[in-house]
Amino acid sequence: MREAVRSYRNERQSMSLRLLVSLLLALALAWSAPASAENIQISHISLEGNDEGYALNADFEIELNPRIEDAINKGVAMYFEVEFELTRKRWYWFDERPVSRQLMLRLSYHALTRQYRISSGALHQSFSTLPDALRVLSRVRSWQVLERGEVGAGTEYQAALRMRLDVTQLPKPFQVNALTSPEWNLASEWQRWPLEIKAPVTEKAPQ
Repeated sequence: MREAVRSYRNERQSMSLRLLVSLLLALALAWSAPASAENIQISHISLEGNDEGYALNADFEIELNPRIEDAINKGVAMYFEVEFELTRKRWYWFDERPVSRQLMLRLSYHALTRQYRISSGALHQSFSTLPDALRVLSRVRSWQVLERGEVGAGTEYQAALRMRLDVTQLPKPFQVNALTSPEWNLASEWQRWPLEIKAPVTEKAPQ
């Protein structure tokens, strides 16, 4: 009887060890797997000085996968958030973030008119095809990101920009899928560049 109990315990321990090894191997493979290519890329950024401060122009390359295209064509609105921030390094504490701006762009399809629409606040434009709508969505023009006097002149900062699909704005059933499926992970990497605030003159990000 004791031998049977000992044999059973050894078998259970062996099974637990095999499961642990399999789990560690799966985690190692997932960690070492190459990252997928970005589905939103930033191709151009410039900051232009004006009487109010600085306005941002940016060009993005947006690649929608079939899952997201299908959802749009079925009437699900997609919210793309463009984020800009300015930080200043501090040796004695966390980096200061004096400026943080968000621009929300809504892409939707209206079945009755068969038109795609890009909306930003109360402004909107309509298009007959999705590629036409994406061309406009991918261009941000004259977005006022810095107000005069908001940051100190002659101070060195680091500017950063990105675009992402805000899945929290999706209908609840789609949010569940978005949290578990990489197909809904639509975002660019943060692009960062040094910026020194001067008088209103053009400052261009590195290409």
